[in-house]
Amino acid sequence: MKKTFRTILMISTLAAAVGCGSSASKNEAAAEVERIAKVSVTAATVQEVPQDAIYTSTVIASVVNNIAPQTGGRINKLYCEIGDFVKAGQVVAEMDQVSLLQAKLQMLNDSTELDRIHRLYEQGGVSKSDLESMELAYKVHKTSYENLLENTILRSPVSGVITARNYDKGDLYGGSPIYVVQQITPVHLLVAISESDYTRLRKGDKVEVTADALPGKTFTGKINRIYPTMDAGTHTFTIEVAVENSSRVLRPGMFARVKVSFGSNSSVVIPDAAVVKQSGSGQRQVFVKDGDKATLTVVKLGRHFGNNYEILEGLSEGDIVVVKGNASLKNGDKIEVVE
Repeated sequence: MKKTFRTILMISTLAAAVGCGSSASKNEAAAEVERIAKVSVTAATVQEVPQDAIYTSTVIASVVNNIAPQTGGRINKLYCEIGDFVKAGQVVAEMDQVSLLQAKLQMLNDSTELDRIHRLYEQGGVSKSDLESMELAYKVHKTSYENLLENTILRSPVSGVITARNYDKGDLYGGSPIYVVQQITPVHLLVAISESDYTRLRKGDKVEVTADALPGKTFTGKINRIYPTMDAGTHTFTIEVAVENSSRVLRPGMFARVKVSFGSNSSVVIPDAAVVKQSGSGQRQVFVKDGDKATLTVVKLGRHFGNNYEILEGLSEGDIVVVKGNASLKNGDKIEVVE
């Protein structure tokens, strides 16, 4: 009886073991089937890739002028307000004119006296030295009057917009400029460019300028000046871009973006959907179809344009890359290409 029981127990144990082995084999087979990922692929192509770069900058006036008299005095009249546009030579303010009138009278008196002495000299009534002395006195007082006139009747030296007014009518001038006028036709932008691109730019090259404050508007500028030295800290050099700004919509202080073109390169191109980022690093990778497997390949990216990336290193023309289904792929996974 005991032998019979032991025999039954052994048969049961063996059957269970066989059953477990069969289940494990089935699970492994299922897992093998699950690892075949369905993906979409495309071929890497060679295209002409525009070498454009966008830099940020701030709009600045081409000329900033502080309007002020040479000496102190009371302000008699102010003709402009902040935001007014003025032309070169336009009167913007007048100072107290007492000193100016005195200088004018002295100049006129010297002019009359000079005429009288000149007539006497022609008649032999005075010496040449007396005539020359009077001529010198007249020139000195004339120069003094002209200087006072320039510093009493204040004019804008440039055409532009009034951006500051620091006094009111009747104030005593105290050192700060009465007005600040900025010329905004044209405006300028200073842009820092990588030193590696120094030989790729020329004076006169055209660029595109946009401003966040003016959505939908694009302005054409040109490189007006290329600075001859590099910044040792940032390894950049500066270009000065001029924009005509005839409509006067670009204003000093605006945040702007400058698009600079460096020509084009013939490069390998793939869709940006094919590029994946390695977690925890800055590396960019793609899955390349290698038979029925996906091989993870590190690439060096260039320009991003439209929905594509320029590939500088890591791929060749004709390589087949995964563009869909790559999110959960691992290196060496089997793949099945679907539409």
